[in-house]
Amino acid sequence: MAQTATEAPAAGSPVEPAGERPVRRPALSPSRASDFKQCPLLYRFRAVDRLPEAPTKAQLRGTLVHSVLERLFALPQRDRLPARAKELLEPAWSQLSGDRPEWTELFDGEDPAQVTDWLGSAEKLLDSYFALEDPTRLQPEACELHVEIELDSGVRLRGYVDRLDVAPTGEIRVVDYKTGAAPREIGEAKAMFQMKFYAVVLWRLRGVVPRQLKLMYLTDGQSLAYTPDEPELRRFERTLEAIWQAILKAGKTGDFRPSPSRLCDWCAHQALCPSFGGTPPEYPGWPEPDPGEESPLDRAD
Repeated sequence: MAQTATEAPAAGSPVEPAGERPVRRPALSPSRASDFKQCPLLYRFRAVDRLPEAPTKAQLRGTLVHSVLERLFALPQRDRLPARAKELLEPAWSQLSGDRPEWTELFDGEDPAQVTDWLGSAEKLLDSYFALEDPTRLQPEACELHVEIELDSGVRLRGYVDRLDVAPTGEIRVVDYKTGAAPREIGEAKAMFQMKFYAVVLWRLRGVVPRQLKLMYLTDGQSLAYTPDEPELRRFERTLEAIWQAILKAGKTGDFRPSPSRLCDWCAHQALCPSFGGTPPEYPGWPEPDPGEESPLDRAD
């Protein structure tokens, strides 16, 4: 049977000394799985080389809006109103930028009015959210839910679900907010890959196939709902296992090849990519302990 990452150690197993951080096994996240599927070299740059990527203002805005919506659902239902959500913007940004001061560098030297305009663009995304649903009528089971599981094949899956709704009758709905500006046809395929990833993890953790996967596009005020079934999730699970085996094979030799596409326009590593005349850094070897973690920027879009 597939096992979660929260099981207690078996009797007689060694106990880690207090204060030592446990070493986590390499895992596959939806973002990194999507990276490898899109371009193996991009996966290497992000998960193996861990090359830094300067965030864009649009990415930071998406992270901020996700944080505000998480805070909104922590309020009593009657208080989840548009005005209250907008009041949460500045304190949420203060905390996010305080935790990661480098994010504020994007605004260095700018007129304060431009920062105000940027926050105003986040307000518009919140207005779009409230036009799609009424949070006073919802009571999610969890927001920004960390999920992790090891499949029978030994593949460990790990990620964060924006929102998990569970009906009194037990049906599960997985909700994800999208705020990015990638072409819709490309972004939608990547988003549905991510949602099926979460559906597999939740199905294996809870024994219930999610009733609905819901994508909420806050930039254009549209939503997309999809209903998976068990045979489809079994096939997708095999896809994830195949991706992981391909990653491990490439990891042994460092043979992560570029796969040019329209998405290269959004890549931060063109200067190091052979497809653009660049040379990747020397391969550092397969990373330990954990190339499967997602950043807040990953989870925001």
